[in-house]
Amino acid sequence: MTTVPSVDEGIALAHSITSERLAAGVQIIGPIRSLYWWQGSLRDEQEWQLVIKTRRPLLSALESHIKANHSYETPEIVATEIAAGSAEYLVWISEETRKIDAL
Repeated sequence: MTTVPSVDEGIALAHSITSERLAAGVQIIGPIRSLYWWQGSLRDEQEWQLVIKTRRPLLSALESHIKANHSYETPEIVATEIAAGSAEYLVWISEETRKIDAL
């Protein structure tokens, strides 16, 4: 997952991630309110959260893509493993992201 400062940046980033098959899908959630420390100051900002569905082998390429296409100096890039999920949903993620392997 990552966060962005605007819905437009979220749409652009989600589109580029899915177009390059780095993820099977991306959800854009927001606006959300984020309070965080940055460069010695407490910030209170509106952001949008991107929940990105992908496979572990694509994480490095996805991280590089986010860093290259994100407006933040240090974008949030957090990965969590799926402990369980419906078999059909997990197959969908796997099939859609494996299509990049064929390109």
